[in-house]
Amino acid sequence: MRAGLLVVAVAACSHSHAGDDASAASCTPIPAAESGSGTYYDADGTGNCSFEASPGDLMVAAMNAPDYANAAWCGACLAVTGPMGAVIVRVVDQCPGCSHGDLDLSPQAFQMLSPLSAGRIPITWHEVACDVTGPISYYFKDGSNAYWTAIQIRNARYPIAALEVQAGAAWTPIDRADYNFFVATSGLGAGPYALRVTDQRGQVLQDASIALGASVGESGAGQFATCSN
Repeated sequence: MRAGLLVVAVAACSHSHAGDDASAASCTPIPAAESGSGTYYDADGTGNCSFEASPGDLMVAAMNAPDYANAAWCGACLAVTGPMGAVIVRVVDQCPGCSHGDLDLSPQAFQMLSPLSAGRIPITWHEVACDVTGPISYYFKDGSNAYWTAIQIRNARYPIAALEVQAGAAWTPIDRADYNFFVATSGLGAGPYALRVTDQRGQVLQDASIALGASVGESGAGQFATCSN
């Protein structure tokens, strides 16, 4: 589970330039493989993680409630193995009725592992790097302003552990809501903001000037490296 995984930024895994993803990095060890049951639901890419519908990419899944851990797995890519094969899915939702280790898959993903008629199958899964291109993106939730600011990190190679904002010389963490936005309930001011993002593998990206804008995405300067461990 991610709930107990507190990632501390390590200088050896720090990245701040767009080209840094070209080489592999040594990172915090990948979480252990999980096993459980696989089911399927009518997925469209939306869900508790607050991502937009992705009709062109329906290899998605909902994470079981015990592992969901306040959106810690949102955006993660998982290699899932079932009775008839394997598939890579992206976590976009939470499955409230699923037990620890379970995944609720899109029909398109489920049928890569078993006929849909099976309904429920044994699976194993582990995290892998997402096949993304370009830098991470800071997406500001509708209604964000100087006095209430909610930011989601998108297009990241690994799921996000922390988001911080710089105020003077200090970095202040922004709390994450269950719906996968980092929310400053008193706002962050008019901006632009200096932001620091840490992924679940311990890598750090830093951007010095991210502008505020409701329902818009602002590209960062770089992307997390592919971890070598």
